[in-house]
Amino acid sequence: MEYAPSDAPAFHDLLTARPRLTDLVLAPDGSRLIASVQSIDVEGTKYVPTLWEVDPSGERHPRLVDGSGQGDFAPAFAADGRLLFLSAREIEASGTKVFDTKVVDTKASDTKASGASGDTRSVALWALSEHGEAERIAHHPGGVTAFTVARGAGTVAYTAGLLPGAADVETHARLLDDRHGAKVNAILYGATSARAWGIDLGPHEPHTFVLRPVGGPVDAGSQGLAGTGDMALSPDGSLVAYTRAATSRAPDTNTVVIADAVTGAERRTLSRPGHQYYRPVFTADGSRLVCQRQREETYDTEWTVTHVAFDLDSGEETDLLPEFDDWPWPGPAVCSPVPGDATVWFTGDERGHCPVFRRDADGTVTRLTASGAHASLCVSPDGSTLYALHCTIDSPPRVVRLDATMADQHPTFLKAPGGLGPLGPLPGTVTEVHIRADDGFPLRAWLALPEGASAERPAPLIVVPHGGPQASWNTWTWQWNPWPFAARGYAVLLPDPALSTGYGQRMQERGRGQYGGQPYRDVIALTDAALARHDLDTGRTGLAGWSYGGYLANWTATRTDRFKAIVTHAGMWNLESFHNDTDMHAYFQKIFGDPRTRRERYEANSPHLDVARVTTPMLIVHGGKDYRVPVGQALALHNNLQKVGVPVRFLYFPDESHGIGAPNHLRIMYETVLNFFDHHVVGREWKRPALL
Repeated sequence: MEYAPSDAPAFHDLLTARPRLTDLVLAPDGSRLIASVQSIDVEGTKYVPTLWEVDPSGERHPRLVDGSGQGDFAPAFAADGRLLFLSAREIEASGTKVFDTKVVDTKASDTKASGASGDTRSVALWALSEHGEAERIAHHPGGVTAFTVARGAGTVAYTAGLLPGAADVETHARLLDDRHGAKVNAILYGATSARAWGIDLGPHEPHTFVLRPVGGPVDAGSQGLAGTGDMALSPDGSLVAYTRAATSRAPDTNTVVIADAVTGAERRTLSRPGHQYYRPVFTADGSRLVCQRQREETYDTEWTVTHVAFDLDSGEETDLLPEFDDWPWPGPAVCSPVPGDATVWFTGDERGHCPVFRRDADGTVTRLTASGAHASLCVSPDGSTLYALHCTIDSPPRVVRLDATMADQHPTFLKAPGGLGPLGPLPGTVTEVHIRADDGFPLRAWLALPEGASAERPAPLIVVPHGGPQASWNTWTWQWNPWPFAARGYAVLLPDPALSTGYGQRMQERGRGQYGGQPYRDVIALTDAALARHDLDTGRTGLAGWSYGGYLANWTATRTDRFKAIVTHAGMWNLESFHNDTDMHAYFQKIFGDPRTRRERYEANSPHLDVARVTTPMLIVHGGKDYRVPVGQALALHNNLQKVGVPVRFLYFPDESHGIGAPNHLRIMYETVLNFFDHHVVGREWKRPALL
């Protein structure tokens, strides 16, 4: 008896409606723990943040932060215990503070409001006392995009823009007013990047401003047009460190700038050709700066990631993790708050998990968590306790407490903010699949199994390779979550092929220079291993992927007809045209070479060259503001498939970027994809979503 998808209530509606826990910060004295929670706005078109207080002891129920409101985001604590955050709160002429949630977008890259300098609704930096009294402490024409605080002083650093020709904030304000009055939004680029993800860079250039308890803000220098607000202040507030973006002349190298927080003058710059530095943080005694160092993949070398420490006097760089085979990412290192203690905590992908690790002063590394993925690490003032966000493939983020020294522990879950309790019974269970690749390398994948799947009622299978390619299936995800598919009766395989993280440098070596090739063969090997199970139906399979996973979907369509249907979301199709259009063109050329002189990898890896071999029905999903994989890739794929007579549908979101962010759009995506698989994999009648 076949196991057909059920007509149960749509799980994707429940998924998209659920609030999301995104950030966690701890007060300097350890008494207050603040979480940022995003909930759907009244129009149902975006997620709006609010700030909640969580009891570190786990005894009291969480509550909304007094004086906080919708639209407050990016929380951090000042040295005096006040809660700082970014918000587009409005200040009326009378001085009354009110909330304006209509203009808030919590993506830092989108908070560069285009209004004139007199616009009171651009994102500013606010301080909130424990009694709920709010004060705007930093405002900049056009908005503030990021900030950081000094742990032991009242100094704050923030990122805000200056227009070309503006040497100071006053000139910037006048030029911004001129543009606004003339209704001009044009941007003139030179030898710089023009785009990043889903935004146009410029016309202003991000700068680092330092605000001390006395006096106005001091400009500590430019972060480059693609600056990200990557900053740190020394504990005493005397120094500010920030990253300056790579340039077109050195696209594989950025610079760490250390500047005087009083004068803004540069003290030292730190850089290494072929490397990029991110997420700087000062040690508790202010003597060293710890950064994440990345050497991105090139034509001949693999991507590597480590944490390094710079001595501020000599500039000497020390690799803190020379023997650590996995990568310490994605989050920053957390240094001990105790002066003289060189302990560092960090997270890193590891075989389908993202544990917390502790690095002792002698270099010993200990894994502290037995399972799950962790983010937003916070350490107590005495260095004995950690707090973090914890999630798994089958559990969304929750706040947890950890012992800062114990190996392979299970966390203590703290009481959740409103609307963020357990999701309830999932429509299935999760297990693992293991197999050896054709080169002998051990492979693994998560497998989500729907309720009722058995040898008598085998479930259809959807294979979903991840994006990246440097990534891993180890966390809860809101986009391409497996559980809406399990609710329809599908099993979902989440493979980690070559180029995945968490499997040591050998995993990178196996896939270097090939986006198809070994990664594709690994996906097929894991698919075969899953289908060897008696509770999965070998005759009813589909495949879907986003970003690099979308590329693998396109590549798979040109290599096999074993799948009944394929969905490609934001995937590359023509690698040569992609090379010219993507915001990552310099990085991509490092891997594949210049197509005018080194064509081998383009010809070996570009799916469009084999479009005539495609026979599998395909659904294309793409956003019109996708600058990572520009929409031209989807248009070309759609046109090419029509020409060769392959059944194809194209779900287009004009206002979405590389991913689907709006909750109403996310519901439409899930509904369309599920109906597409129902039709082609299971054999149900095609059902067009009502809103399409």
